[in-house]
Amino acid sequence: MITMKNIIVEGNELLRKKCELVKIPMSNEDKKTMEEMIDYIFNSIDDEIAKEYNLRPAVGIAAPQIGVLKKMLVIYSFDESGKEHFYPMVNPRLVSYSDELTYLDSGEGCLSVERDAKGYIHRSKRVTVETYLYNEGKLQKVTLRLRGYIAIIFQHEYDHLNGILFVDHINKENPFYIPDNSTPVKFKQNEE
Repeated sequence: MITMKNIIVEGNELLRKKCELVKIPMSNEDKKTMEEMIDYIFNSIDDEIAKEYNLRPAVGIAAPQIGVLKKMLVIYSFDESGKEHFYPMVNPRLVSYSDELTYLDSGEGCLSVERDAKGYIHRSKRVTVETYLYNEGKLQKVTLRLRGYIAIIFQHEYDHLNGILFVDHINKENPFYIPDNSTPVKFKQNEE
């Protein structure tokens, strides 16, 4: 079971390395890594388990965050309309992205960044991804079109596969700068 002691944090050079493709078919070791990442996400949002093991909640995790330099990541969250998204990805490839940008007005956070990093991270509002989805040891090749909050999560985790942290995207001179082509993600539950 992955706990916070297994999460590599900012300053560790492994977080700055590029990941290798996962060999297909997947090795048992790679399957185990994927299963552990999936378990972490679900354990982190289970109040009892999270409290018992002192887990920080997460909507995504990438293999380099646990010291595995392979192209694997897991996303689990709900989008702006409340729709559930679960994507355990192997060898994801960003094939296109929109010029229109979006951002979280609360900023982004990361299991691997323990400091408070204030500022907006502007990301493509829509992305198209080719990947293998992992399901109980089996892989299915798919093309996903992600938008809004889920696209932000994907780009955050995908950056990890290329040695990039979200703090790298914060404008150092003007952290709260908003380009003309960027609008914040709007969650319906926050609009009352």
